[in-house]
Amino acid sequence: MKEKGNKILSVNRKARFNYAIEETMECGVELKGTEVKSVKSRNFSFKDAYAKIEANELWLVNLHITPYPFGNVFNHDPDRRRKLLIHKQELKRLKRKVNLKGLTLVPLKFYLKHGLVKVELGVCRGKKVVDKRQEIKQRDLKRETERALRQKY
Repeated sequence: MKEKGNKILSVNRKARFNYAIEETMECGVELKGTEVKSVKSRNFSFKDAYAKIEANELWLVNLHITPYPFGNVFNHDPDRRRKLLIHKQELKRLKRKVNLKGLTLVPLKFYLKHGLVKVELGVCRGKKVVDKRQEIKQRDLKRETERALRQKY
């Protein structure tokens, strides 16, 4: 998959269902050695991942990068926290939003941009069960109308 010159590695579709996304931003990921090769070969999982701010730094937690098979002794801990690279002003703004409004930082997709691994981070609010049911109902109605239109023409 390509999107405006970026090669998409993986998309967190479940996050768009579980959270109402208020804003998105691009962050770099600080990876070590063989982690880059594993990510480029799509051997990672970020289903339960989230970002948190600690000591004026942004960290990505619960990102699992499978050890590179040819990395032997140079492989790193697959579940370690990874630092996200972001401008200081953006970090201050994010910190205010997360602390005041009770929002969550969720990774939405990983992609390559000019050979560098980037993550699209979403500033999200958790959806209630009622909202999720409404979304499912709307999706089903849309699917049925499209099916009816196709059969008609």
